[in-house]
Amino acid sequence: MKLETFNHTTSAGWSVATLPPLDSERTLVIMFGAPDLDPGPIHEIARAYPSSHIVGCSTAGEILGTALYDDSLSVGIVQFEHTRVATAIAPVGSADESYATGEALAQRLDDPQLCGILVLSDGALVNGSELVRGLNAALPTSVVVTGGLAGDGTRMERTWVVKDGAPQGGFVSAVGLYGERVRIGHGSKGGWDIFGPERLVTRSEGNILYELDERPALQLYKEYLGDRASGLPSAAFFFPLALRADSSDQKSIVRTILALDEENQSMTFAGDIPQGYLVQLMRANFDRLVDGAADAAAMTQERQQQTAPVLSIAVSCVGRRLVLGEGSEEELEATLDGLPEGTQQIGFYSYGEISPYGIGHCDLHNQTMTLTTISEE
Repeated sequence: MKLETFNHTTSAGWSVATLPPLDSERTLVIMFGAPDLDPGPIHEIARAYPSSHIVGCSTAGEILGTALYDDSLSVGIVQFEHTRVATAIAPVGSADESYATGEALAQRLDDPQLCGILVLSDGALVNGSELVRGLNAALPTSVVVTGGLAGDGTRMERTWVVKDGAPQGGFVSAVGLYGERVRIGHGSKGGWDIFGPERLVTRSEGNILYELDERPALQLYKEYLGDRASGLPSAAFFFPLALRADSSDQKSIVRTILALDEENQSMTFAGDIPQGYLVQLMRANFDRLVDGAADAAAMTQERQQQTAPVLSIAVSCVGRRLVLGEGSEEELEATLDGLPEGTQQIGFYSYGEISPYGIGHCDLHNQTMTLTTISEE
């Protein structure tokens, strides 16, 4: 397996003298770019790798190594020796189509030799929870599914994925990796502090939460925030919710608040909030968030020991970037510190992260650092 990572910025151009000569039918090209990026560099990559499988999406910040960029294009190119690669792409016109889109993509890629799927989705039109449900419905638990929802900075208006060598909105793309020699690791951790009592979701519809313990959800949320409620809606990034099915469920998933409705006293989240589930308020802790990124790397290594060359794909939430601010690169450093020496990393800040919580089927996460590592024996 051969691996190269590099980027393109408006001010400096390509960070490599020439684009690596790695084009082949067993080559995977992954790109993460700014939402308003000039498409020229993407077109250049498409022309340079006509036989390769090319995927990518827009971001709320591009990752290369331990550095965070805006207005750039981060690129990772893997030329496998033994692993077969296949790509699939499907339109998604509205959130209602998300489940069917996920199911259709999984069915197109499914095969007895399928080991893992990387999903990159439009982040503005899709319901991430339903997309994940559709993927899980058509795949065995042995297939590792990871990825994320494309970003649009902090605007949350329009996102894109790479289709036919160009950035286009309204699509979900997926790449499948096949064979006995490919090694795929994964890890996902948050690092948020939980406070306050758990509350029962007594009224919700999809990703809209109306009532907790039969009280208006937004009213209760503001009571807990106290004086900090004056900073809403932007302050909501600093106070997500932990979600689990019941008191015996050891799997707690983080949900980010996207919008508040004062009239209905409701909150809209980046993933579904099922009625009958339990939720608990969370708050940011800088050191714990960085530790969470390190824990994600440790989880990746525990599940899949790998040797160089290794590609790490880091998908972190835009909410984490807002909380960490100028310290965001510390969580990127923490991920690489926990991976094999010589690991090369690309990634992006997203509107939702896709990864198994532990083992088995994938989940939609918010406010986590999610890592996928790829290598070949």
